[in-house]
Amino acid sequence: MAGEIVNRVARSSLVTIDLEDYYPGGERLVFDLKDWLWEGLVLREQEFRTAVKTHDWSKYTGTYVALTCSTEAIIPAWAYMLVSVNLEPFAKHVTIGSLNDLESSLYQDIINGLDLEPFRGKPLIIKGCTNKPVPSNAYVFLINKLKTVARSIQYGEACSSVPLYKSQKK
Repeated sequence: MAGEIVNRVARSSLVTIDLEDYYPGGERLVFDLKDWLWEGLVLREQEFRTAVKTHDWSKYTGTYVALTCSTEAIIPAWAYMLVSVNLEPFAKHVTIGSLNDLESSLYQDIINGLDLEPFRGKPLIIKGCTNKPVPSNAYVFLINKLKTVARSIQYGEACSSVPLYKSQKK
């Protein structure tokens, strides 16, 4: 039939990867250690340990937690570790930093565990626009992982993509 409209994108072997599809649902929380510091600035070990021991950690069940200190206090590494040990039985994931750092950490774990076989030898397009908070680092983690197996990688939408990587012919 003359003049038939053909969707070449649908017929192509191009595989679209949308990082939003991998977004882990669940509540994100910031745990600010400043509330457990003397005058918000000094960590007194005994008082800190008492606060950790008496805190109700169960309210973090099923959440993703970013540990931070919003003051200029110098927090020893063991303090974050102690809080993390107590959060671990309840929270799904704990990291030090901002909510963006938390999202990056989540995506790094997800991408590290990604099964690459469905992408082996294929032309890929990494979808760019998302409605969920996908951090920029996630795209870097993803392309570095995918370039080990992909024939080519583009970014954007099939109708207007930016070529980023093409494997060398062997």
